[in-house]
Amino acid sequence: MVLIRIRKLNQRDSTMDVQRKLEILADAAKYDASCASSGTEKRDSSDGKGMGSTAPGMGICHSYAPDGRCISLLKVLLTNACNYDCLYCVNRASSNVPRARFTIDEVVKLTLDFYRRNYIEGLFLSSGIIRSPDYTMEQVVSVARKLREEHHFRGYIHLKTIPEADDALIAEAGKYADRLSINIEMPEETSLQRYAPEKDVRAIRRTMGRLRLKLDEAAENRSTKTKARPQRFAPAGQSTQMIVGADAASDHTILHTSANLYGSYRLRRVYYSAFSPIPDASRALPLVQPPLLREHRLYQADWLMRFYGFDVAEIVDDSAMLPLDIDPKLAWALRHRDRFPLDVNRASREELLRVPGFGTKAVERIIATRRTTTIRLSDLARLHVPRNKALPFIILSDHRPAPHRLDEARLIERFKPKATQLGFGF
Repeated sequence: MVLIRIRKLNQRDSTMDVQRKLEILADAAKYDASCASSGTEKRDSSDGKGMGSTAPGMGICHSYAPDGRCISLLKVLLTNACNYDCLYCVNRASSNVPRARFTIDEVVKLTLDFYRRNYIEGLFLSSGIIRSPDYTMEQVVSVARKLREEHHFRGYIHLKTIPEADDALIAEAGKYADRLSINIEMPEETSLQRYAPEKDVRAIRRTMGRLRLKLDEAAENRSTKTKARPQRFAPAGQSTQMIVGADAASDHTILHTSANLYGSYRLRRVYYSAFSPIPDASRALPLVQPPLLREHRLYQADWLMRFYGFDVAEIVDDSAMLPLDIDPKLAWALRHRDRFPLDVNRASREELLRVPGFGTKAVERIIATRRTTTIRLSDLARLHVPRNKALPFIILSDHRPAPHRLDEARLIERFKPKATQLGFGF
């Protein structure tokens, strides 16, 4: 049955123009949120050879669609035909959607043409599984190989890794790609078994482990001072994605899984993608998508774990769900009012990072400023600190909140977003 489907697909592809393929395969790729483009090495074409560049330390300049998704990379699937029948995926084998398949040369030409027109800064390439994981991975790698070796493309390339693919193919993918990713899909193994029985979470984690070993080896080789140039392997690391709202997993479960992934595999990012209802969906899936604000709160909580020193137990309370009306750091502060107000001129860096409204850069500015002078209320604007949010929680040389401020039952209402009247669109 699969072979028949592939033959029909190939027959259609012979007559389908590239523009129509692009419409189908770009639309099919929009559900993958993990199209990061930061953290790679510096490359440019100033020597007159090749084309493209990557900016050091800042990644790629992104543009965004109305729904907030990144569109700065040419984000496509090699094909949306797939042997797997994952219930949550619009491209599943049983899905009634138009199918298309790019040739390797078509993806290469599209990437170069879009880049020359300044539409994109790089390529994000994934694919449905066709024939076998090895065959699919070889096709994906061939695109990157051709861009790098034949066209000397020096822009950003992000490849989606096929878990069951041969180790040699994954090693070759890391040679050409800036970042590799493999989606964990679901926060719990039982959910993946239910919604995607053909996928094996152990195989996914094994591949993540192999990628980490190769990344660690590459980092060690770079740190060793030898005359030979160390072999390149995915300098921007690896990432993954979880679908939010397709199963009953709580925010606590999702964040606990993320913390485990960060610790075990040193991922650069875990991306959260709010489940979107798909055509002809299984009855096992919810009928409506979760609020996009939930996805946003998970990203905020993820940030707290990675840069602010919070652990999962601190971020999510006994309800196991993040509040939607206020951000997770503010929610933590309101649950721990006994730790405030905090003297900004004396508190440690770790304490300052837990003050609502204080970002990491603001904290560094505060620490640098107080070495030479005492911080006053008028200094907050210069330090880019939102006063209204921070003032109830801090003490300055000329500011001390009233003792009852933090005990007010209505304090939380002060920080909730105000209701607004929606317009009519004209």
